[in-house]
Amino acid sequence: MKNIHPLLDKECQNQARQYEKEKRLFSFANLLLSLVFLLVFYFSELSARLAHSDMGGSIIGTFLVYVVVFYTAITFLGFPLAFFNGFIHEHKWKFSNQTVKSWLWEWIKSFFVGFVIVITLMGLLVWIMALVPEWWWLVAAGAMVLVSVVFATLFPVVIAPIFNKYTPIQNEELTTVLDKILARGGLKSSGFFKEDMSRQTKKENAFLAGLGQTRRVVLGDNLLDNMTVREIESIIAHEVGHHRYQHIWKNISIGAFQQLLVFFVIHWLMKWMFPQFLSSTQSNLSLFPMFAVMLGGLSGFLFAPLSNALSRSFERQADGYALASIEDYRPFLSALAGLANRNLANAYPAGWVKFLYYSHPPIGERLKMAEE
Repeated sequence: MKNIHPLLDKECQNQARQYEKEKRLFSFANLLLSLVFLLVFYFSELSARLAHSDMGGSIIGTFLVYVVVFYTAITFLGFPLAFFNGFIHEHKWKFSNQTVKSWLWEWIKSFFVGFVIVITLMGLLVWIMALVPEWWWLVAAGAMVLVSVVFATLFPVVIAPIFNKYTPIQNEELTTVLDKILARGGLKSSGFFKEDMSRQTKKENAFLAGLGQTRRVVLGDNLLDNMTVREIESIIAHEVGHHRYQHIWKNISIGAFQQLLVFFVIHWLMKWMFPQFLSSTQSNLSLFPMFAVMLGGLSGFLFAPLSNALSRSFERQADGYALASIEDYRPFLSALAGLANRNLANAYPAGWVKFLYYSHPPIGERLKMAEE
């Protein structure tokens, strides 16, 4: 391995590259499995039969049955891979703290939360297509923006507590420091909370979640155990930088344009390839697997690298803000290096890996930038 930063552990970096490679293979396998399922679901005509089934003469009943069968089938088909990736593989690398029972309980909760999200988004999309068939792509893009804002607002107070327990942080020294760093960025938090991440994993995380009255600082208990107050300050200063530069709203705006463009391209591709598209709700449901293939292809392969490049730019801005906001840059260095060593984050990925997968600059780059 080439020269690495002195705060990084060389053996941990060797392990991180292997861990990342294995995770990437799981991601590719999951993508391939989803693609095969969608194509089989469509070309076997199961999608058409479900979409044209008569559920008491109600299109709502037909829609509900379709979504239940589709979502349940694709989720349970991916269960073995999810279990191997999320439980066996994480235990292999000594990250997971879960038993089989606790992992299954988390998976069941994820299944039902995912179902609510899928049925909401699919229902909204199908309804818009029926309401304004020729302009659905424009209306749907706007609707997805509103959904994104609602989701970002509700996530820390509605969704996150389903999976973890959040308790107010009692460390007065830490909360005083974090209050100051937020105030310096013109922000006020609704609270500082500890997340019981250690129930699931040994990995560490911290984030600033929510919008407006739901905004809160969340620190994983593992991170609280392993970092000093000044290291945590530097991490949260980075998160404040995102708000200071309005990255959340910029991402929403850029995401809206991307969604508009993707929906517009899908609209014309679907009309060209499938003349029955938009002729009825049943036809739209029948074609949903092919719609999903196009959506994943355009969003994942065409726009994901561009989105990652923009995200890395935003992250550099947030790092710059953090370094300008704290008194000493060294806790920032030790915090990043500690995360890389303990979470097995690859600090020096190959260029193509960074281009395709990294939404943050590699930690090696961030350490170098901080010192410069």
